[in-house]
Amino acid sequence: MIGVFDSGLGGLSVLDAIGKALPRADLIYLADTAHVPYGDKTDGFIAGRVLAIGRHLADAGCKLLVVACNTATTAAIQTLRDRLPHIPVVGVEPGVKPAARSTLARHIAVLATEATARSQRLQHLVAHHADGTRVDIVPCPGWATHVETLQPDTPAFRAEIAAKIEPLLAAGVDRLVLGCTHYAFLVPLMTPLLAGRAELVDVAAAIARQVVRLHGATHDGQARLALMASAYPERLHAALPALGLHALAARAGAAVQVNL
Repeated sequence: MIGVFDSGLGGLSVLDAIGKALPRADLIYLADTAHVPYGDKTDGFIAGRVLAIGRHLADAGCKLLVVACNTATTAAIQTLRDRLPHIPVVGVEPGVKPAARSTLARHIAVLATEATARSQRLQHLVAHHADGTRVDIVPCPGWATHVETLQPDTPAFRAEIAAKIEPLLAAGVDRLVLGCTHYAFLVPLMTPLLAGRAELVDVAAAIARQVVRLHGATHDGQARLALMASAYPERLHAALPALGLHALAARAGAAVQVNL
């Protein structure tokens, strides 16, 4: 069984990629919706949540864990690996490396939560994979929360997204890295702004490939998907069709609340 978790709905974009890559695998998705979003929390708080969730999923029988949250990965993945050394743990990091490799303008931008934007882990990625490339790190407070409402497409929010992206395009950025898993669900709002001038860089498919390498390509299991949430489980279940994740909705049971 594979356990995938995030502060809320953003990790569903990663779960969807994993589900497509391993259509017969049994999956658990846990949303820490009692504490969403993580982007404005301290590293210590996030680490505590990650450890509690990781232990819960391990006790539930998961043999592989996916931290489907950039903020949680930057704050706590090494701690989780240290505490659960017998379980492979896959994290999600902004796609700085593929963006830097593919940029023609040698100018990329990372759209991120406040916590990820200030993290040393992101600075490490930039230093090691973007030498010779200008990297603009752009905090996007509140964007993940808009996804959590399941109604992000408002005129005011479209204007907010444009206010972030249009100056980057004007400055010559040709790769925009989605530095939060929630932002995958904002692609329909971002794409019209690009007009062929830049590409969006997401890592969900790459994470799924890593899970296949660690899990094995055999499609064992019964294609079950268990949904768990630390608050408002009914919202998690309703989010699957609302976000267009119909394949996941077809294999999911009712979401349950967990206290941890």
